[in-house]
Amino acid sequence: MTETPQKSSNSQQKSTNSVDAENLIVLLRRKEGNWVEWGNACATLQKAGYTSQQIFEETGFEPIHQNQVIVGSQVYTSIVNAKTEGNSLPSSQQKIISRFEKSGSDILYELRILTQEQRIIATEFLVTHNLDADDAKDVAKAMKDFARMKVIPEGFSDSPGDIVAYQCWKQARQQNDLQHRSRLIAKGLKLADSQTARKQLEKLLTDFTVVSQRPAPRLPVYRLEQEEELPRILPVIGKLPLNTEDFKAVPLVEEVEPFNIVKFSGGAGAWVGIPGWRVVMQAEAPVVIIENSDRLPTPIPGTNEEVLLIIDRSQRQWHEDGYFIIDQEGKIVMQWFDEEPNVPLLGRILLALRPKKIFDREVIKDLWQIEE
Repeated sequence: MTETPQKSSNSQQKSTNSVDAENLIVLLRRKEGNWVEWGNACATLQKAGYTSQQIFEETGFEPIHQNQVIVGSQVYTSIVNAKTEGNSLPSSQQKIISRFEKSGSDILYELRILTQEQRIIATEFLVTHNLDADDAKDVAKAMKDFARMKVIPEGFSDSPGDIVAYQCWKQARQQNDLQHRSRLIAKGLKLADSQTARKQLEKLLTDFTVVSQRPAPRLPVYRLEQEEELPRILPVIGKLPLNTEDFKAVPLVEEVEPFNIVKFSGGAGAWVGIPGWRVVMQAEAPVVIIENSDRLPTPIPGTNEEVLLIIDRSQRQWHEDGYFIIDQEGKIVMQWFDEEPNVPLLGRILLALRPKKIFDREVIKDLWQIEE
């Protein structure tokens, strides 16, 4: 009997989860059903408290495969459910759905960044041209980038074939390597939907001018260096005379390392102190979010660590040298745009703050040890 992790709030829930989990584990172990069912099973087990490693040990499904089928099944479900949500599906959509019932989790996984409508268009395009997962990744990125452009490029349309052809055209113009350039042109000509798009690509066969790719700007990164720069936020009770009840009512302050982020017991939200550098003082509506250094658009070299991203919500005007925060299907995403996008900008990244490197936090509390 496989044991369910003890994470449920009551024994009745534990018992229910145990029965369901046992059946799901058997389904995965025997690879019964199709990959969509496997993805739903893995997702259910994870919600029940199983880690990806535990599922691997019980079923043989590696964590990376679990993630692929979970996300792929979610994309598949969103495409199937489009009909029930009133969206008009292409006449060939049932054929597309049938195509992915037995295989294709790797392809649908790459479409996770697209909206439901874009996924429907992309899957039809991918199936029509018999494209693989690597192609799906390129198509998804091309459609995502194209949707953010304010103006459709001359000679191209917003059809999936022309969108991919535009990306091939753009990348080919930036290539010094003639062989790679030729492959991009050939791919664009093969997948383009309109004759005008093909003409744009054919021009590159005689025009060998290389347009330099605009490099992404460097993210302004700071690191706290001096102990005196480490902020400490203290609660202010008020001005005397004060009531004893007011004094006792001050909540306890919990400091979370490495930035000494302050949380008040019984309250919502958190606060962090930032040194009064000019870039911080000039911000009109600053806020802070936390991210890992290896997940930034331009990863910071060195050891992976948490960084604070200081954002000014008042700076919503696009600039080619800035990183901005945008909304992506209800999630906050950090992005750099080499040209003005057509999506609302929610704020600009002022700096990424790295924590002070402290080998022993107790040492800085003892003055005699510092002086010595």
